[in-house]
Amino acid sequence: MLEKLRKGEPLTAKDKAIHEAGLVGVLKQIHDELDAAVAAAYGWPVDLSDEQILERLVALNAERAAEEARGLVRWLRPEYQNPQGAAALAGLEAGGPTAGASETEAITTAAKDAKGKLPWPSSLPAQFQALREALAREPAPVDPSGLAREFEKKAKPERLAEMLETLVALGHARRLPDGRFLA
Repeated sequence: MLEKLRKGEPLTAKDKAIHEAGLVGVLKQIHDELDAAVAAAYGWPVDLSDEQILERLVALNAERAAEEARGLVRWLRPEYQNPQGAAALAGLEAGGPTAGASETEAITTAAKDAKGKLPWPSSLPAQFQALREALAREPAPVDPSGLAREFEKKAKPERLAEMLETLVALGHARRLPDGRFLA
């Protein structure tokens, strides 16, 4: 019945009775909304054919396999799939974007100073969160020196490089062969 509706085929009297009894129209609406949400999540148009969806999924699978071969794993549920990595970031995510930071740090993390530099938090969890947020704001791959320029002088490129490698190991960043990083 649902396939007939999707294809726009006319319904017989028996089909109409089944349609009404089974609330197939509601089921179709839910399926269509779910399809639209999935397409939006991938950034794809809603009206792709099954063949086009399959082609895109195969390409996405190849891309993910290449990332995993380089050591980048995008965990959907890290607390179950990668408990060691999730435990390392528990301090970052347990209390929100600035978990582990003082109230003052939480307020000032996003505020730039007069020179346009972000403050560098004093606690390690807040530093990781500030680094993740700065990396996520970058429109293109960036090296540790480029990220260091976003922060006060306390943020040293060498230290940021080490922290970025940690984020890569935990699946929260990607390292490109040229030494630049992406969120």
